[in-house]
Amino acid sequence: MKFKFTDEVFADIEKALETKFRKRENQYRAVLINEEEKRKLIIEIYPDIPIGENRGNLISIFSGNAHIQLHFCNGYVASKVLGEVTFFGQNQNRLSGVIIEKQAACSSFNNVDTALLSGDFTKLAPEVMLSGIALSLTEPLLEKDEK
Repeated sequence: MKFKFTDEVFADIEKALETKFRKRENQYRAVLINEEEKRKLIIEIYPDIPIGENRGNLISIFSGNAHIQLHFCNGYVASKVLGEVTFFGQNQNRLSGVIIEKQAACSSFNNVDTALLSGDFTKLAPEVMLSGIALSLTEPLLEKDEK
């Protein structure tokens, strides 16, 4: 079943990030500000829009020095405890994710092999380990390869 952004999904995301989305036509937009760290992050979500010849969900993040996009977002994991939301997109056994923190910070991990999510992290190099740990919350929501 194809993932859809619903009012309940937006409410869940808003709780975790302690923000509110404003709807403008086919765009939902929220602004996160961290005065202490002098950071500002803008999140735009475009549900079910044309992306090339297909349709999908687009997540766009703007900060003072970066613009990050996640095409074909398949789902999300919101954590009020961590104060963050992980948006992810899966293409076969590859996973890309964008993690938004309520403190107006963002991390992006792209084209990660899904086998890294449930493996033994201690056997991975530190630079590889971080992506597996960061995206491991998405594992129960991923489509399994039927090989």
